[in-house]
Amino acid sequence: MECVANILVCGVDEAGRGPLAGPVVAAAVVLAPAGRWDGMNDSKLVDRETRELLYARVLTEARAFAWSVTGPRAIDRANIRRASLAAMARAVRLLRVSPELVLVDGVDLIPGIRCDQQSVVDGDARMLSIAAASILAKVVRDAFMARADRRYPAYGFRQHKGYATAAHLEALARLGPCPLHRRSFHGVIPGGAGEPVDPSLELPLF
Repeated sequence: MECVANILVCGVDEAGRGPLAGPVVAAAVVLAPAGRWDGMNDSKLVDRETRELLYARVLTEARAFAWSVTGPRAIDRANIRRASLAAMARAVRLLRVSPELVLVDGVDLIPGIRCDQQSVVDGDARMLSIAAASILAKVVRDAFMARADRRYPAYGFRQHKGYATAAHLEALARLGPCPLHRRSFHGVIPGGAGEPVDPSLELPLF
């Protein structure tokens, strides 16, 4: 467990801000005291096998963890930044312990949570608890996209996880978007910038 002046610290990160399809997943992790977390790092910097081993360790050895999923329609209504922050807030609230300090990857703080918090640029490569949250969020999201691939096999979600690869863009041009696509994202509607979001649908975070 990361402690700052003997206080309980939670790391928060998300996976899936950039893809054209699928949810954004946020995770919150409080590491166990005296735990050894060799190899824990930003989920983007470790291979799949290592991520899954670290994910299993988080589930069995972390003091507390939680995740929250925000789907594509909510992302289209609220925008990806606000949808990501809302998912982060829900993940923190779902923890079975109450952290005294929340460390948030990036530059934003999380609206609507009552404990102290600090944003940490590149936190998933600098803070163990944020790295653990990034692993949890990434593995949960990847598993969701693998299941989505079984329902919508023509798009190749298992391979690209919804990101704008050449194969994904070709499938979009040929088939059009499926219900998992974020219609407000550039490139989802072939030949255009995506369907505009009706301002009347803008949702507050809470």
